[in-house]
Amino acid sequence: MAYRSGTDDITFRLPRSRRSVPRARALLHAVLGDWGVGQETLDNAELVLSELVTNALRVPVPGDRQVGVRISRSVADGLLRLEVSDAGGGRPEVREPGEDETGGRGLLLVAALSDRWGCEERAAGIGKTVFAELKAPDIMAGPAVREVAAVMVRAGQTVRVWGEWRSVLRVRSDQYAAGGPAMVLEFDEGPALRVHAAEPLAVRSADRGA
Repeated sequence: MAYRSGTDDITFRLPRSRRSVPRARALLHAVLGDWGVGQETLDNAELVLSELVTNALRVPVPGDRQVGVRISRSVADGLLRLEVSDAGGGRPEVREPGEDETGGRGLLLVAALSDRWGCEERAAGIGKTVFAELKAPDIMAGPAVREVAAVMVRAGQTVRVWGEWRSVLRVRSDQYAAGGPAMVLEFDEGPALRVHAAEPLAVRSADRGA
């Protein structure tokens, strides 16, 4: 998917584990903190992402299938978009649970907190992507040099590692043996760097014509 200037996009994958919900929230918190998002928007986004990831984990698919998460922003439009992808079929439906039911209100919450939400077929592969867009008028463009979580690093940026600035050629997501999310950064020279997705790194952004 292509994004115009002024929009940033972060993607990562999570294992099908209960621990993935708090991990997703922690990564979202790191990303939105770097973007200068206000507390109310942050709280709403954490609730929405938690519900979307929880629903994706409940979908009956093979255990080795991961859950994909994308967080993107449009500074020009003041919008935050959350996407969660899974390999399952069907489409999520909002339902009205009875007074005695303790669950089933997740999508009601997503609909209430989102400016717009829906479901799309995955652009590549099987399954679906459920998205939610939230108004975030306080979302900011980042400075030329800043410290960000590793999950936010993109090809074309320059990252300070091993005491030097290195140009990033490729970035891919990975998993530690224990299940934690990792990022692998490949540079124009020298070895690749594998770090935890939430590890802070100093970066310089390429000129994107913003």
